[in-house]
Amino acid sequence: MNKVYASAAEALDGLLVDGMTVMAGGFGLCGIPELCIAAMHDKGVRDLTVISNNCGVDDFGLGILLQARQIKKMVSSYVGENKEFERQYLNGELDLEFNPQGTLAERIRAGGAGIPGFYTKTGVGTLVAEGKEHKDFDGETYILERGLTADLAIVKAWKADTDGNLVFRKTARNFNPEMATAGRVTVAEVEDLVEVGELDPDGIHTPGIFVHRIVQGAHEKRIEKRTLRED
Repeated sequence: MNKVYASAAEALDGLLVDGMTVMAGGFGLCGIPELCIAAMHDKGVRDLTVISNNCGVDDFGLGILLQARQIKKMVSSYVGENKEFERQYLNGELDLEFNPQGTLAERIRAGGAGIPGFYTKTGVGTLVAEGKEHKDFDGETYILERGLTADLAIVKAWKADTDGNLVFRKTARNFNPEMATAGRVTVAEVEDLVEVGELDPDGIHTPGIFVHRIVQGAHEKRIEKRTLRED
């Protein structure tokens, strides 16, 4: 089966429907699937539930979907530098399911591993624990968190082969490998595409069995927050 598509728009063809749940890899602007996000914006899909650590910035990444009112709900751990995210949430225009960052990562990993739920101490005694099952283990109280899956996972890798084996680079590894396992369909955008056999098997982070479609393209790689020192 040929997994390689000529553009992000073609890679997402037939996958997007209003009201779907989408996992989007990355952290801030690091390792985000910017080509797929832009294609989703152009296709106009709406009422999305987006699972992502945060929502990019106001004019880039997931922020462009937010500005276009294509996102109905965010499942995140950080509002970040996105003022529109903050404004929509505080005005009741956007649903937000806030998670401790480690809990969010484990919920995604669990979903990809077929684990429906797990217990954690994180959030006990806070708003995070409201409405969740509590259970005592060895004298300590834990809360039940559910695993997360999505209709579609869009991830960004540094390098891939044509079978979809993925290699992530440094901090861009963040949420991407876990999300690649937790989507019903996973689309990976990559910088460098090579033939099968060219990747070191020991260096592969995500096996191609999890990846359904691949697109290669140029990435802008913006800096989320530039800090300069004074001379």
